[in-house]
Amino acid sequence: MSGHGDAHPMTSGKCGALRGTALVPGDKSISHRALIFGAMAVGETRITGLLEGQDVLDTARAMRAFGATVIQHGPGAWSVHGVGVGGFSEPSDVIDCGNSGTGVRLIMGTMATTAMTATFTGDASLRKRPMGRVTDPLSLFGAQAYGRRGGRLPMTVVGAAKPVPVRYALPVASAQVKSAVLLAGLNAPGETVVIEREPTRDHSERMLLGFGAQLSVERNGNEGQIITLQGRPELRPQSVAVPRDPSSAAFPTCAALIVEGSDITVPGVSQNLTRNGLYITLAEMGAEIEFLNPREEGGESVADLRVRFSGAMQGIEVPPERAPSMIDEYPILAVVAAFATGRTVMRGVKELRVKESDRIDAMARGLEACGVTVEEDADTLTVHGMGPGGVPGWATCATHLDHRIAMAFLVAGMAAKAAISVDDAAPIVTSFPMFEALMNGLGGDIRRS
Repeated sequence: MSGHGDAHPMTSGKCGALRGTALVPGDKSISHRALIFGAMAVGETRITGLLEGQDVLDTARAMRAFGATVIQHGPGAWSVHGVGVGGFSEPSDVIDCGNSGTGVRLIMGTMATTAMTATFTGDASLRKRPMGRVTDPLSLFGAQAYGRRGGRLPMTVVGAAKPVPVRYALPVASAQVKSAVLLAGLNAPGETVVIEREPTRDHSERMLLGFGAQLSVERNGNEGQIITLQGRPELRPQSVAVPRDPSSAAFPTCAALIVEGSDITVPGVSQNLTRNGLYITLAEMGAEIEFLNPREEGGESVADLRVRFSGAMQGIEVPPERAPSMIDEYPILAVVAAFATGRTVMRGVKELRVKESDRIDAMARGLEACGVTVEEDADTLTVHGMGPGGVPGWATCATHLDHRIAMAFLVAGMAAKAAISVDDAAPIVTSFPMFEALMNGLGGDIRRS
């Protein structure tokens, strides 16, 4: 059963060559932030290309609950009339963030330094995810959090009436935690400093600068990257053009790589250097991907991808330091690895165990059901490739309410010898609502079971 309603089983069968143009949705990370920063600005922010998946719609509803005016004007076109830093009003009801770990953690940070109380919940998957990694640093500002055992939702956060700035070294490489601390720091006096040993996606820093915050980023050989934010700015409304999501683009891209004869184009995909780990890894495996017409849109580098079937891909060792730049793409990489030749070893991936599901376990069990040999430990996933078209398939894989697990196995079914089913594809709507139509439009055979 999905957290958003009835389960939707789906089956994906072996298909012919994929052809055409894949117009993937707007970047989810940037869409969340555009709504939140717009709500904290003074005046009207205009957004184009917003992802209208359920996760982002839940964030839009939350911003309304905190007092911002959020209006949809057309497909992907939205406006947010913000209330200023520290201007949120106390919500009258529980904030339901659905399936979105990004949404709930960033919103907690946004309200943690304002004197108010808010209660957060989510679907069955989100209620299993630990929130202590965010509420612990927020408590340094003076906020208090009361949740279920293990720091899980539902959770009530009491914002700090007299917040203080903090200096916080991230214990794990997490853009969500970093962003929550920076958002809390906006309404704290003085300078808030975040230190990260390994760079993570930098959409918050880019957007903070675009909205007029005083922020600097420096490298220190001993500590790593030091981000300094001056508190209590007046954020200026902006026009935000959301680029297409590299995490969503990964699914048609990887499908084309493993389906014989395929040749597709994926236009306008973000090339942010903190998000491109998958594409670097695929190139090292021998994938035929061209990056055409590089340009800048909305403060982010983008390019058009031309992707061809790549039957000569070889397994590689993916270094652990690459994990932060591709943490959401390991499920689909595991599928590509199953159709490559040789062994692919993914190290430094323990963060996958606390995503929407335990993604290491979910991929391992699903690939094994499809006839692929897999090894795992706490921090590593190893896939023994079976070569082009070599995966037997003929299995039903559990998605554990995880949209990326569902899409990964549906892509696998497009190239396996026999069809692959997933027990519940309903969570796909959270990030890629047009996935089924887009993949079938390219030549796929994905259908409701």
